[in-house]
Amino acid sequence: MKIDVLTLFPAMFAGPLDVSIVQRARSAGLLDLAIHNLRDWTHDRHKTVDDKPFGGGPGMVLKPEPLFEAIESLARENTCVILMAPDGERFGQQTARELSGLEHLLIVCGSYEGIDERVRETLVDRELSIGDYVLTNGGLPAMVLVDAVTRLLPGVLGDEQSSAEESFSHGLLEYPHYTRPAEFRGMRVPEVLLSGNHAQIAQWRTEQSRARTQERRPDLWEKQGKE
Repeated sequence: MKIDVLTLFPAMFAGPLDVSIVQRARSAGLLDLAIHNLRDWTHDRHKTVDDKPFGGGPGMVLKPEPLFEAIESLARENTCVILMAPDGERFGQQTARELSGLEHLLIVCGSYEGIDERVRETLVDRELSIGDYVLTNGGLPAMVLVDAVTRLLPGVLGDEQSSAEESFSHGLLEYPHYTRPAEFRGMRVPEVLLSGNHAQIAQWRTEQSRARTQERRPDLWEKQGKE
């Protein structure tokens, strides 16, 4: 998969995407990731990318000219252009799976008060938000998207079953995990996990997953009942 990220703050991406699973995917050739500075598509000596909003109001708005030039320069026929914006659709595991099946993502990081609406109407395919809160810019949400999508690419995880059993993969939270020692400070691992009975273990994990979802995320539990 190829992912291009268009941002005003490329230095933000230097750390989180250079380690762990994302870096392994890049080193293995499973992910081609490039970070681009929007100011590279400006033509004035100040590299201006924003201006005051028509109609007045606080803040600045990203101008259409550099965005149009950058997106049209980076996009291909099979590109999905994604805008990270607080008013976009809620990003979740199902969306991550959908995006992981595409060939090329171009992620546009919103900044300031937003971007000129003509960009959204003309060039953007999907608008995504990672939550109902406002961040300084779209850089952190873009990193979240890259990480969530990358780990779903074939061959990235050592055990492909890992992504299939994680929280939200089936609309439920994941069951509890335990490892050695079997007893620690008087706290014992549930006996069923030590039994070697895989059918009973699977049943226990399903029950735990359902109970945890019902307790901690009643919104997800209610959605399960409607499906």
